[in-house]
Amino acid sequence: MVTLLVVLCLILLVIVVIQIGRVSEMAGMIRGEEDVQLNSNFWNSRLGLVFMVLFLLGTIGSAIYYKNYMLGYGPHTAASIHGVSMDQLFNMTLFFTGIVFVVTQIVLFWFAYKYRGREGQKALYLSHDNRLELVWTAIPAVVMAILVVFGLNTWNEIMQEVDPEGDHIELEVTGYQFGWIARYPGEDGVFGAKDYTKIRGINPLGQVWEDPANHDDFHASEIVLPVNRQVKVRLAARDVLHSFFLPHFRVKMDCVPGTPTHFVFTPTMTTEEYRENLSQYAEYQVKEDPDDPNSRMLWETFNYELACAELCGTGHSSMRMIVRVVEEFEYRQWKESQSSYYLSTIRNTENDPFKGQSIDIDPVEGDEIGEAETMEDEDDSEPDQLSELSEDDEISEAE
Repeated sequence: MVTLLVVLCLILLVIVVIQIGRVSEMAGMIRGEEDVQLNSNFWNSRLGLVFMVLFLLGTIGSAIYYKNYMLGYGPHTAASIHGVSMDQLFNMTLFFTGIVFVVTQIVLFWFAYKYRGREGQKALYLSHDNRLELVWTAIPAVVMAILVVFGLNTWNEIMQEVDPEGDHIELEVTGYQFGWIARYPGEDGVFGAKDYTKIRGINPLGQVWEDPANHDDFHASEIVLPVNRQVKVRLAARDVLHSFFLPHFRVKMDCVPGTPTHFVFTPTMTTEEYRENLSQYAEYQVKEDPDDPNSRMLWETFNYELACAELCGTGHSSMRMIVRVVEEFEYRQWKESQSSYYLSTIRNTENDPFKGQSIDIDPVEGDEIGEAETMEDEDDSEPDQLSELSEDDEISEAE
């Protein structure tokens, strides 16, 4: 019903516009084309000024209203070290371009009003003005130089390399239609080799299982990062161009098939800290589902997320992955709980080049038994120690 009403309104609007055009033609025939043109100039120039005021007020007002959602202000300040510099660069660029935007809109509509066609008025032909040329060339050049200098400094700060001897973590994220695969190195801290010709349903990254470095690598269903620790993300694409986008960390880098890229950043707020920050704002003090009184508050459901910022196909919108930033000890516990992709999926199957053979990654039989016996011995020793203590206490009491 609503769609029908909208269609009818559009049809009526078209009819009204056509009728207005016909009325204008008839008026032109009656009063003459020149009078009609002068009258049109008069009204259009004034309506242009009205539109200018409403347009600027709407633009500035909407920017202020949506600044927390669209511009990264309020609770959505950068959650990474380099993101602070990016926000500063954005604010500087917005300041200069905002001034230019407002001034040019005012000049545009004011000129349309002041220099409208009027009877007996002739336009002035100005062939050249050195002073005007100098002004509108020098000012933009100076502003652009300032933005470029600050931009280069920010770029150099962002596109850094990790110190091989420093304390950092690495992971690999591969984009495909339509999802992400996150791979972490195992205890050896080394990624195994890959070969795109080996990509299969059971081997989505084309890992070379003959390479022992692949045996302890694991695939994760979410990205988990330790807070305040440098992270290097190796990026790849399996089919078409994708874009690795972490908006809350101000991270964005293309994933190009056949061309490895990477990004380095340091998260500064855990997921829980970010949620607590959101809870201070009224727009997040609402139910996630307004129709469900038992649903959680909006700030409680927040999660960092990885999105694809490249139009990579019909399922582009489904390319999302949860990103959790946790404390260091939580990250270690999570990593220890993950299982090797090779051991859980490939080992001793038809795809395993070491099927039936004993290799270093295999769990050693007897380790668990040995640990259990050790724990039993420790438990057995406790009563003996207690009895010895009790005998000593009895002797001391007798004395």
